[in-house]
Amino acid sequence: MTRPNPANEPSDAPLRKQSAQISRSPQMCSEIPSSGRLAGIDFGSVRVGLALCDPSQSWVTPLATYVRRSMSLDGDYLARLAGQEQLVGWVVGLPIHCSGEESQKSTEARQFARWLGERTALPVALFDERYTTAEARRLLNETTLSAKKRRQRLDGMAAHLILSHYLGARGSGASSSAPLDDSADAANSE
Repeated sequence: MTRPNPANEPSDAPLRKQSAQISRSPQMCSEIPSSGRLAGIDFGSVRVGLALCDPSQSWVTPLATYVRRSMSLDGDYLARLAGQEQLVGWVVGLPIHCSGEESQKSTEARQFARWLGERTALPVALFDERYTTAEARRLLNETTLSAKKRRQRLDGMAAHLILSHYLGARGSGASSSAPLDDSADAANSE
């Protein structure tokens, strides 16, 4: 099933295989408030893992995985979640290869993040999600949950790790967030 393109870009747009310019500067996320509830997202074309932090941004808890249906229904669900939970921002995981190269999934995550910000009128930060799914799988394998329950919770746990790592990095002044567009941030790459 082909998913609608949230950025309304042609589906044959060339894949930009550039090295991700991940900022280590906390100013990159100046729009994301330092207090209030944030939601972490492990983006996928079929499932979206979700996690929330408390208003003081001290702890994070995973939510049930959302199964995507259509852009309209997905937008309604996420806007409703933002309102119900009184969210002040989103943190979307940015898939980056171990080499630092971006992929088609990186482009899709950027498009989703832009769409999400427009749809909910909340600020969105992208955060390097390398190894979060593997780490989530390892943590879940250490539990007594059945294999089925571990699979059901994997995306939410990955979102939990994305948001936890984002908050930890931002608290230390070492944010690993990225701009929503594909352009390299020359000021941060030097």
